[in-house]
Amino acid sequence: MSHLFTSLSLDDYEIPNRLAVSPMCQYSCDPDGLSTEWHRVHLGSRAVGGAGIVITEATAVEPRGRITPHDLGIWSDEHADALAPTIEFIRKQGSVPAIQLAHAGHKSSKSRPWEGNDPIQPEEGGWEVLSPSPEAYPDFGGKPPAMRKADLDDVDAVIEAYRDAATRSLEAGFEIAEVHAAHGYLLHEFLSPVTNRREDEYGGSFENRTRLLREVTRAVRDVWPDEKPVFVRISGTDWLADRNSWDIDDSVRLAGDLENIGVDLLDVSSGGIHPDQEVPGGPNFQVPLAEQIRSARTTEIAVGAVGGITEPEQADAVIRNGRADLALVGREFLRDPYFGTHAADELGIEDAETKWPVQYRRAVSRSSE
Repeated sequence: MSHLFTSLSLDDYEIPNRLAVSPMCQYSCDPDGLSTEWHRVHLGSRAVGGAGIVITEATAVEPRGRITPHDLGIWSDEHADALAPTIEFIRKQGSVPAIQLAHAGHKSSKSRPWEGNDPIQPEEGGWEVLSPSPEAYPDFGGKPPAMRKADLDDVDAVIEAYRDAATRSLEAGFEIAEVHAAHGYLLHEFLSPVTNRREDEYGGSFENRTRLLREVTRAVRDVWPDEKPVFVRISGTDWLADRNSWDIDDSVRLAGDLENIGVDLLDVSSGGIHPDQEVPGGPNFQVPLAEQIRSARTTEIAVGAVGGITEPEQADAVIRNGRADLALVGREFLRDPYFGTHAADELGIEDAETKWPVQYRRAVSRSSE
């Protein structure tokens, strides 16, 4: 029996299978942040390909929250309207449309990776970036962009930007909202003592450093219907064992706090806070982090695993062995948009052909060729 293709119930909400398309930045918008045909084809084809959940790339809640000028945005009604046709197409394929709400913090205002990933100054089309502390991220590779330490007005503005973005996302038709608090972006910057050197109520203790994430998540949960899931993506560890940093024990503790706010699933990634990180890599390299949170038994929150999941049997084993409740697949879905339908075939589920769209089912069996 395939465990990957069993449904996942989160309270009263049912997801058709345990396979999700992990958020993957495409850097393919015009500078206005509006969704394009690229996004419709990119996300829609993965829904056709059998994913239970299709999550957008990191979608900026305000213009200064973009990584690059070409990031997807959700800071106006126009952005929501542009995404609506893609959302409807995903739903028609039987997948659940989800949005990752994000703010890049002091890792923003950069060129696209294939254009050098270099800082862009305000006079060059960039913008002033927001940081919990005045120090620049140490791997800009050049002159850092203009930066400001977030004051309390900035903090309030970020919370409201997430609240407004969640409202727009709901009205556009998304079923799941994921708060992005990983990979060295703004909310992770507040969580980690590596980047948070504040001395006010948002810095210092675990309680203070997690305050902004809790307030942002509560704002999203306040506008998101009780019957629809809210996810949070975290970096389970900073991979910086040589210094005071965010680690798996912090993540286990955070899981309980987020469950109390109403988070349904913790999407566990890792790293991104500092270039000195020592990430092990390899197949399933982040799965043990998800497993540790799930097995701590301090919370009943569901857990998603991501990182180096490339094979159907491998993804199925993550679920079958109780290491996580959801397998999030990224790069393999880039290589194979139909990874889900191919996985159903390979795992030998009885109704594998029904995972293919009716338009393609003539190609499922080669026996008549």
